[in-house]
Amino acid sequence: MSSSQSPKLKYVSLGVLVVQTTSLVLTMRYSRTLKEDGPRYLASSAVVSAEVLKIFTCILLVLRDHNFSVRMLSQILKEEIANKAMETMKLSIPAGIYTLQNNLLYIALSNLDAATYQVTYQLKILTTALFSVSMLEKKLGLYQWLSLLVLMAGVALVQWPTESVNGPQQRPLSAGSQFVGVMAVLIACISSGFAGVYFEKILKQTKQSVWLRNIQLGLFGFVFGLMGMFAYDGERVREFGMFQGYNGVTCTVVILQAVGGLVIAAAIKYADNILKGFATSLSIILSTLISYYWLEDFEPTSVFFLGAVLVIAATFLYGYEHKAAPSVIKV
Repeated sequence: MSSSQSPKLKYVSLGVLVVQTTSLVLTMRYSRTLKEDGPRYLASSAVVSAEVLKIFTCILLVLRDHNFSVRMLSQILKEEIANKAMETMKLSIPAGIYTLQNNLLYIALSNLDAATYQVTYQLKILTTALFSVSMLEKKLGLYQWLSLLVLMAGVALVQWPTESVNGPQQRPLSAGSQFVGVMAVLIACISSGFAGVYFEKILKQTKQSVWLRNIQLGLFGFVFGLMGMFAYDGERVREFGMFQGYNGVTCTVVILQAVGGLVIAAAIKYADNILKGFATSLSIILSTLISYYWLEDFEPTSVFFLGAVLVIAATFLYGYEHKAAPSVIKV
Protein backbone atom coordinates (compact mmCIF):
# COMPACT_ATOMS: atom_id res chain seq x y z
CA MET A 1 0.00 0.00 0.00
CA SER A 2 1.54 3.26 -1.07
CA SER A 3 1.35 6.44 0.92
CA SER A 4 -0.70 8.06 -1.89
CA GLN A 5 -3.30 5.31 -1.52
CA SER A 6 -3.54 5.68 2.24
CA PRO A 7 -3.78 9.37 3.19
CA LYS A 8 -5.15 8.49 6.61
CA LEU A 9 -2.16 6.26 7.35
CA LYS A 10 0.16 9.10 6.35
CA TYR A 11 -1.28 11.35 9.03
CA VAL A 12 -1.44 8.54 11.56
CA SER A 13 2.26 8.01 10.82
CA LEU A 14 2.88 11.72 11.38
CA GLY A 15 1.23 11.51 14.79
CA VAL A 16 3.15 8.37 15.74
CA LEU A 17 6.48 9.92 14.73
CA VAL A 18 5.78 13.10 16.72
CA VAL A 19 4.62 11.24 19.83
CA GLN A 20 7.50 8.76 19.83
CA THR A 21 10.24 11.31 19.18
CA THR A 22 8.91 13.82 21.70
CA SER A 23 7.93 11.37 24.44
CA LEU A 24 11.31 9.62 24.51
CA VAL A 25 13.24 12.88 24.91
CA LEU A 26 10.88 14.34 27.50
CA THR A 27 10.50 11.19 29.61
CA MET A 28 14.26 10.62 29.54
CA ARG A 29 14.90 14.21 30.62
CA TYR A 30 12.19 14.01 33.28
CA SER A 31 13.58 10.74 34.62
CA ARG A 32 17.05 12.27 34.98
CA THR A 33 15.79 15.33 36.90
CA LEU A 34 13.07 13.74 39.04
CA LYS A 35 13.85 14.08 42.74
CA GLU A 36 13.33 10.84 44.62
CA ASP A 37 14.28 9.20 47.87
CA GLY A 38 17.03 6.67 47.43
CA PRO A 39 19.49 6.15 44.59
CA ARG A 40 18.69 7.28 41.05
CA TYR A 41 18.49 4.60 38.37
CA LEU A 42 21.68 3.91 36.43
CA ALA A 43 21.72 5.03 32.81
CA SER A 44 24.00 2.09 31.98
CA SER A 45 21.42 -0.29 33.46
CA ALA A 46 18.64 1.29 31.40
CA VAL A 47 20.71 0.80 28.23
CA VAL A 48 21.19 -2.92 29.02
CA SER A 49 17.49 -3.36 29.82
CA ALA A 50 16.53 -1.71 26.52
CA GLU A 51 18.80 -4.07 24.59
CA VAL A 52 17.20 -7.13 26.24
CA LEU A 53 13.71 -5.87 25.43
CA LYS A 54 14.81 -5.05 21.88
CA ILE A 55 16.16 -8.59 21.33
CA PHE A 56 12.94 -10.10 22.68
CA THR A 57 10.79 -7.88 20.43
CA CYS A 58 12.81 -8.68 17.30
CA ILE A 59 12.66 -12.42 18.07
CA LEU A 60 8.86 -12.14 18.21
CA LEU A 61 8.88 -10.36 14.85
CA VAL A 62 11.05 -13.08 13.29
CA LEU A 63 8.68 -15.67 14.74
CA ARG A 64 5.74 -13.83 13.20
CA ASP A 65 7.44 -13.83 9.79
CA HIS A 66 7.77 -17.63 10.03
CA ASN A 67 4.28 -18.47 11.30
CA PHE A 68 5.45 -18.60 14.92
CA SER A 69 7.47 -21.73 14.33
CA VAL A 70 10.01 -22.15 17.13
CA ARG A 71 11.81 -24.79 15.09
CA MET A 72 12.24 -22.37 12.18
CA LEU A 73 13.42 -19.65 14.54
CA SER A 74 16.03 -21.97 16.06
CA GLN A 75 17.20 -23.02 12.60
CA ILE A 76 17.47 -19.44 11.36
CA LEU A 77 19.38 -18.25 14.42
CA LYS A 78 21.79 -21.17 14.10
CA GLU A 79 22.35 -20.73 10.36
CA GLU A 80 22.53 -16.94 10.24
CA ILE A 81 24.29 -16.18 13.53
CA ALA A 82 26.19 -19.20 14.84
CA ASN A 83 27.26 -20.65 11.47
CA LYS A 84 28.23 -17.25 10.05
CA ALA A 85 30.46 -16.07 12.84
CA MET A 86 32.54 -13.70 10.70
CA GLU A 87 29.45 -12.02 9.27
CA THR A 88 28.00 -11.71 12.74
CA MET A 89 31.21 -10.20 14.10
CA LYS A 90 30.91 -7.34 11.62
CA LEU A 91 27.92 -6.15 13.65
CA SER A 92 30.08 -5.73 16.75
CA ILE A 93 31.38 -2.39 15.45
CA PRO A 94 28.02 -0.58 15.05
CA ALA A 95 26.68 -2.35 18.16
CA GLY A 96 29.52 -0.96 20.28
CA ILE A 97 29.03 2.51 18.82
CA TYR A 98 25.27 2.41 19.39
CA THR A 99 25.84 1.35 23.00
CA LEU A 100 28.14 4.33 23.47
CA GLN A 101 25.59 6.58 21.79
CA ASN A 102 22.72 5.42 24.01
CA ASN A 103 24.76 6.11 27.15
CA LEU A 104 25.74 9.54 25.78
CA LEU A 105 22.09 10.48 25.28
CA TYR A 106 21.43 9.94 29.00
CA ILE A 107 24.44 12.12 29.81
CA ALA A 108 23.21 14.78 27.40
CA LEU A 109 19.69 14.88 28.85
CA SER A 110 21.10 14.97 32.37
CA ASN A 111 22.89 18.20 31.49
CA LEU A 112 20.72 19.87 28.83
CA ASP A 113 17.08 20.88 28.69
CA ALA A 114 14.92 18.89 26.28
CA ALA A 115 14.49 21.74 23.79
CA THR A 116 18.22 22.42 23.36
CA TYR A 117 18.90 18.70 23.10
CA GLN A 118 16.22 18.19 20.44
CA VAL A 119 17.54 20.96 18.21
CA THR A 120 21.22 20.11 18.65
CA TYR A 121 20.65 16.39 18.02
CA GLN A 122 19.45 17.24 14.50
CA LEU A 123 23.15 17.50 13.63
CA LYS A 124 22.89 13.75 13.05
CA ILE A 125 21.47 14.74 9.65
CA LEU A 126 24.82 16.35 8.86
CA THR A 127 26.97 13.46 10.12
CA THR A 128 24.80 10.84 8.40
CA ALA A 129 24.99 12.75 5.11
CA LEU A 130 28.77 13.12 5.28
CA PHE A 131 29.30 9.44 6.12
CA SER A 132 26.87 8.45 3.35
CA VAL A 133 28.91 10.45 0.84
CA SER A 134 32.24 9.00 2.02
CA MET A 135 31.21 5.38 2.75
CA LEU A 136 28.30 4.72 0.39
CA GLU A 137 29.35 7.18 -2.34
CA LYS A 138 25.93 8.80 -2.30
CA LYS A 139 25.41 12.01 -4.24
CA LEU A 140 23.86 15.01 -2.53
CA GLY A 141 22.00 17.65 -4.48
CA LEU A 142 22.28 21.40 -4.14
CA TYR A 143 19.37 21.55 -1.70
CA GLN A 144 20.98 18.95 0.54
CA TRP A 145 24.30 20.81 0.74
CA LEU A 146 22.50 24.08 1.34
CA SER A 147 20.36 22.50 4.06
CA LEU A 148 23.48 21.23 5.85
CA LEU A 149 24.91 24.76 5.97
CA VAL A 150 21.60 26.11 7.30
CA LEU A 151 21.52 23.28 9.85
CA MET A 152 24.99 24.12 11.18
CA ALA A 153 24.06 27.80 11.44
CA GLY A 154 20.86 26.96 13.33
CA VAL A 155 22.58 24.68 15.84
CA ALA A 156 25.32 27.27 16.35
CA LEU A 157 22.68 29.88 17.24
CA VAL A 158 20.94 27.50 19.64
CA GLN A 159 24.27 27.01 21.44
CA TRP A 160 25.06 30.74 21.38
CA PRO A 161 25.77 31.87 24.97
CA THR A 162 22.96 34.01 26.37
CA GLU A 163 22.15 35.39 29.77
CA SER A 164 18.70 34.11 30.57
CA VAL A 165 17.04 34.46 33.93
CA ASN A 166 15.87 31.21 35.43
CA GLY A 167 12.44 31.13 36.96
CA PRO A 168 11.98 30.57 40.69
CA GLN A 169 11.29 26.87 40.22
CA GLN A 170 13.83 26.25 37.50
CA ARG A 171 16.99 24.30 38.14
CA PRO A 172 19.76 26.42 36.61
CA LEU A 173 22.28 24.60 34.49
CA SER A 174 25.89 25.60 34.98
CA ALA A 175 28.13 26.40 32.04
CA GLY A 176 30.13 23.30 32.88
CA SER A 177 27.13 20.98 32.81
CA GLN A 178 25.89 22.54 29.55
CA PHE A 179 29.32 21.97 28.00
CA VAL A 180 29.22 18.32 29.06
CA GLY A 181 25.73 17.98 27.62
CA VAL A 182 26.64 19.60 24.30
CA MET A 183 29.78 17.48 23.91
CA ALA A 184 27.73 14.35 24.65
CA VAL A 185 25.22 15.30 21.94
CA LEU A 186 27.95 16.09 19.40
CA ILE A 187 29.73 12.76 19.98
CA ALA A 188 26.36 10.98 19.83
CA CYS A 189 25.62 12.67 16.47
CA ILE A 190 28.97 11.53 15.04
CA SER A 191 28.53 7.98 16.35
CA SER A 192 24.92 7.86 15.14
CA GLY A 193 25.92 8.95 11.65
CA PHE A 194 28.78 6.47 11.32
CA ALA A 195 26.99 3.50 12.88
CA GLY A 196 23.81 4.11 10.87
CA VAL A 197 25.65 4.27 7.54
CA TYR A 198 27.85 1.28 8.45
CA PHE A 199 24.74 -0.73 9.36
CA GLU A 200 23.03 0.30 6.11
CA LYS A 201 26.09 -0.80 4.13
CA ILE A 202 26.06 -4.24 5.80
CA LEU A 203 22.34 -4.66 5.15
CA LYS A 204 22.79 -3.88 1.46
CA GLN A 205 25.49 -6.56 1.18
CA THR A 206 23.36 -9.37 2.63
CA LYS A 207 19.81 -10.68 2.36
CA GLN A 208 19.12 -11.04 6.06
CA SER A 209 16.02 -9.35 7.45
CA VAL A 210 16.37 -6.13 9.40
CA TRP A 211 14.87 -7.88 12.46
CA LEU A 212 17.52 -10.60 12.40
CA ARG A 213 20.24 -8.01 12.03
CA ASN A 214 18.85 -6.16 15.02
CA ILE A 215 18.95 -9.36 17.07
CA GLN A 216 22.65 -9.57 16.26
CA LEU A 217 23.12 -5.90 17.14
CA GLY A 218 21.19 -6.40 20.35
CA LEU A 219 23.31 -9.35 21.44
CA PHE A 220 26.52 -7.37 21.00
CA GLY A 221 24.88 -4.31 22.54
CA PHE A 222 23.86 -6.36 25.55
CA VAL A 223 27.42 -7.63 26.06
CA PHE A 224 28.98 -4.18 25.59
CA GLY A 225 26.32 -2.63 27.80
CA LEU A 226 27.02 -5.08 30.61
CA MET A 227 30.75 -4.42 30.32
CA GLY A 228 30.17 -0.68 30.51
CA MET A 229 27.77 -0.99 33.42
CA PHE A 230 30.18 -3.00 35.55
CA ALA A 231 33.15 -0.87 34.49
CA TYR A 232 31.59 2.47 35.45
CA ASP A 233 28.81 1.54 37.90
CA GLY A 234 30.00 -1.81 39.20
CA GLU A 235 30.27 -0.67 42.81
CA ARG A 236 26.74 0.79 42.84
CA VAL A 237 25.36 -2.32 41.13
CA ARG A 238 26.94 -4.57 43.75
CA GLU A 239 25.64 -2.35 46.55
CA PHE A 240 22.09 -1.58 45.40
CA GLY A 241 21.47 -3.96 42.47
CA MET A 242 21.10 -3.44 38.74
CA PHE A 243 17.52 -2.21 38.95
CA GLN A 244 18.02 0.37 41.70
CA GLY A 245 15.83 3.42 41.34
CA TYR A 246 13.56 1.87 38.72
CA ASN A 247 10.00 3.18 38.66
CA GLY A 248 7.19 3.68 36.17
CA VAL A 249 8.96 6.55 34.43
CA THR A 250 12.19 4.55 34.12
CA CYS A 251 10.36 1.57 32.63
CA THR A 252 8.63 3.89 30.16
CA VAL A 253 12.01 5.27 29.05
CA VAL A 254 13.37 1.75 28.57
CA ILE A 255 10.34 0.67 26.53
CA LEU A 256 10.41 3.80 24.36
CA GLN A 257 14.12 3.38 23.70
CA ALA A 258 13.79 -0.33 22.92
CA VAL A 259 10.75 -0.40 20.64
CA GLY A 260 10.80 3.19 19.44
CA GLY A 261 12.79 2.27 16.35
CA LEU A 262 10.23 -0.39 15.46
CA VAL A 263 7.44 2.17 15.67
CA ILE A 264 9.38 4.64 13.55
CA ALA A 265 10.21 1.96 10.97
CA ALA A 266 6.53 1.09 10.61
CA ALA A 267 5.47 4.74 10.48
CA ILE A 268 8.04 5.81 7.87
CA LYS A 269 6.68 3.10 5.58
CA TYR A 270 3.69 5.37 5.03
CA ALA A 271 5.29 8.79 5.62
CA ASP A 272 7.14 10.78 2.97
CA ASN A 273 10.03 13.20 3.55
CA ILE A 274 7.69 16.18 3.94
CA LEU A 275 5.74 14.46 6.71
CA LYS A 276 8.98 13.41 8.40
CA GLY A 277 10.01 17.06 8.31
CA PHE A 278 6.71 18.04 9.88
CA ALA A 279 7.19 15.38 12.56
CA THR A 280 10.66 16.66 13.44
CA SER A 281 9.43 20.25 13.50
CA LEU A 282 6.41 19.50 15.67
CA SER A 283 8.59 17.44 18.00
CA ILE A 284 11.00 20.35 18.46
CA ILE A 285 8.12 22.76 19.10
CA LEU A 286 6.41 20.41 21.58
CA SER A 287 9.68 19.70 23.38
CA THR A 288 10.30 23.43 23.71
CA LEU A 289 6.81 24.15 25.06
CA ILE A 290 6.78 21.21 27.49
CA SER A 291 10.34 21.93 28.61
CA TYR A 292 9.31 25.53 29.39
CA TYR A 293 5.85 25.03 30.90
CA TRP A 294 6.11 21.58 32.53
CA LEU A 295 9.74 20.69 33.23
CA GLU A 296 10.53 24.38 33.92
CA ASP A 297 14.19 24.00 33.01
CA PHE A 298 14.28 26.14 29.88
CA GLU A 299 14.01 29.88 29.21
CA PRO A 300 13.57 30.55 25.45
CA THR A 301 15.41 33.47 23.87
CA SER A 302 15.15 35.17 20.50
CA VAL A 303 18.50 33.64 19.48
CA PHE A 304 17.27 30.13 20.35
CA PHE A 305 14.05 30.78 18.45
CA LEU A 306 15.96 31.86 15.33
CA GLY A 307 18.26 28.84 15.57
CA ALA A 308 15.32 26.44 15.97
CA VAL A 309 13.59 27.95 12.93
CA LEU A 310 16.76 27.45 10.86
CA VAL A 311 17.07 23.82 12.00
CA ILE A 312 13.41 23.15 11.13
CA ALA A 313 13.88 24.80 7.73
CA ALA A 314 17.02 22.73 7.10
CA THR A 315 15.10 19.54 7.92
CA PHE A 316 12.49 20.34 5.28
CA LEU A 317 15.11 21.46 2.77
CA TYR A 318 17.14 18.27 3.14
CA GLY A 319 14.13 16.09 2.30
CA TYR A 320 12.95 18.30 -0.57
CA GLU A 321 15.23 16.91 -3.27
CA HIS A 322 16.19 13.59 -1.72
CA LYS A 323 14.74 10.78 -3.90
CA ALA A 324 17.01 7.94 -2.87
CA ALA A 325 15.79 4.67 -1.36
CA PRO A 326 14.49 4.92 2.20
CA SER A 327 17.30 4.84 4.73
CA VAL A 328 17.63 1.91 7.08
CA ILE A 329 16.56 2.42 10.66
CA LYS A 330 18.44 0.75 13.43
CA VAL A 331 15.93 -0.32 16.02
